[in-house]
Amino acid sequence: MSLPSVKLNETHDPELRSWVASANAEGCPFPVQNLPYGIFRRAGSDEAWRAGVAIGDRILDLQAAQAAGAFSGFDETARQAVHAAAQGATLNALMALDAPAWSALRLALSRVLRTGSAHQAELAACLVPQAGVEHALPAAIGDYTDFYTSIHHATAVGKLFRPDNPLLPNYKWVPIGYHGRASSIAVSGQQFRRPLGQTRAPDAQAPSLGPCRRLDYELEVGIFIGGGNALGESVAMAQAEDKVFGLCLLNDWSARDVQSWEYQPLGPFLSKSFASTISPWIVTLEALAPYRCAWTRAGGDPQPLPYLDSATLRETGAFDLQLEVLIQTSAMREAGQAPQRLSMSNFRDSYWSVSQLVAHHTVNGCNLRPGDFLGSGTQSGPRPDEAGSLLELSGGGKQAVVLPNGEKRLFIEDGDTIVMRAAARRDGLPLIGFGEAAGTVLPARSLPL
Repeated sequence: MSLPSVKLNETHDPELRSWVASANAEGCPFPVQNLPYGIFRRAGSDEAWRAGVAIGDRILDLQAAQAAGAFSGFDETARQAVHAAAQGATLNALMALDAPAWSALRLALSRVLRTGSAHQAELAACLVPQAGVEHALPAAIGDYTDFYTSIHHATAVGKLFRPDNPLLPNYKWVPIGYHGRASSIAVSGQQFRRPLGQTRAPDAQAPSLGPCRRLDYELEVGIFIGGGNALGESVAMAQAEDKVFGLCLLNDWSARDVQSWEYQPLGPFLSKSFASTISPWIVTLEALAPYRCAWTRAGGDPQPLPYLDSATLRETGAFDLQLEVLIQTSAMREAGQAPQRLSMSNFRDSYWSVSQLVAHHTVNGCNLRPGDFLGSGTQSGPRPDEAGSLLELSGGGKQAVVLPNGEKRLFIEDGDTIVMRAAARRDGLPLIGFGEAAGTVLPARSLPL
């Protein structure tokens, strides 16, 4: 808790406990200090999708909690925020509010869910077991921009194609991004067919259409935009994080062979647009405040241009967030074996920060809107075993990754499930979890006639 420049309040008190007993268990990803948002309904039902907050192994149904009058004693800002959250099948209305409103709602939720709350009796009936629900996307995503913020990933991939000059000249000066496809983003549990695409073999005169052979995952952090900005207006670094509603996990599935053929000169297209998987819970920046750390730039590297720099960025602009990738093959699933770890990295190693992405995205006057989504790009660490993709772990498909059961992988095979997890940890503080982003690859469809 020794971060004097980070604004903390009573919701961050590590001694807080919840009357929801499971939230107090050691290592629980959803203690009362977390309170992430998602959209859910009871599994297999035709109930309307609605907003909820994860607490322990339960979900607080916000619509039911509002109807029970649990928030009637709070100030107008908090009541307006819970009203926005409880309306409709997405969180867009809540995202459209501002940071003070999000903070007021978080405080209200903390107070009604902590031990000693006068609202325990009425709210107990508003809890739903997480094990019995299904999730939908937490927001209607209008636009999706994917960035390329890990210098370790960029360098490792660049070496595969340009051994003597892996990084292009602009990388250390500007956050690189491209406009992705929002329609194929789905929540954890997504299943999708191996994509078809056009590729050209090294010894072929012409390309051909067929199933992707080099299917890969990309471990990323997803960033949901909140308040947004008007067209023509930019967002300064000092206000950039006020436009961020929260973070989630993102698996930006990639067809590497399709990508290598199509990406010149305009970048990824069909190699990225077939599927992206996110975790169901959005963890707010306020929940992550105690887990911030200094953002640094190596002394020999160019320092950011002034519009991408600030004292606050230098002091607390990064997040100490562990990121993990696991795989469960069909054989593992049939044998009852749990997913096995492929790699672990940390978001603090990102070359560009969340605030820098927002500031750069809007510097030309581009208007971000509530529910817009940014991807951080593959998050790889400085060590080879911290790679955020199989492309890196297998050295470009040249050296197989050997799994604990003896199976080998160069790239993802049909039936494989990739699971991503994230957690903020710090001595003396509760664990802040994100849930899982899990997706499974099915066999490709038949070729079109």
